Amino acid sequence: MMMNSYFAHPTAVIDDNCNIGEETKIWHFSHVMSGSIIGERCNLGQNVVVSPDVVLGNNVKIQNNVSIYTGVICEDDVFLGPSMVFTNVINPRSAINRRNQYAKTIVKKGASIGANATIVCGNDIGAYAFVGAGAVVTKSIPNYALVVGNPSKQIGWVGEYGHRLEFNHEGIAICPESKQEYKLENNIVKRIK
Repeated sequence: MMMNSYFAHPTAVIDDNCNIGEETKIWHFSHVMSGSIIGERCNLGQNVVVSPDVVLGNNVKIQNNVSIYTGVICEDDVFLGPSMVFTNVINPRSAINRRNQYAKTIVKKGASIGANATIVCGNDIGAYAFVGAGAVVTKSIPNYALVVGNPSKQIGWVGEYGHRLEFNHEGIAICPESKQEYKLENNIVKRIK
């Protein structure tokens, strides 16, 4: 591990045997635990905990007060909003050790999870999906889906720039910002241009 390839605030705790990519920033009172892998150009806000064996891709942005537990993988360009929550055991009990039962959760490329949302373990978040603030995710979310509420329900689709997609009668939508085109077919969205 090269000591000068990333920034860590003096109050951050970085355990041995971590792999932290270049230009990553780790802010006040955060803790990166042994065996975790953090990509390049990530930003870990204040009071972030990265548990053992967590994998973060490149350009992952984690806002304040987020704990990423063992079993979670975040692909490139993921955004985790302030105080959002992951779980890693379906039926936790204080008196019963279930460390060998951690469920895996994958947050795919470009997905965003809003402030105070909760992701129940074992439910993957699709590429570029958008989980609204305060949502409680109890099932896997498809690529480009927009979900809100408790339990979360899909209310639409979003493009790679995070804008809601409005599909015409042919199942085509154009992002108002990027002009990227998307196709909705059989309840699956794909980018076509």
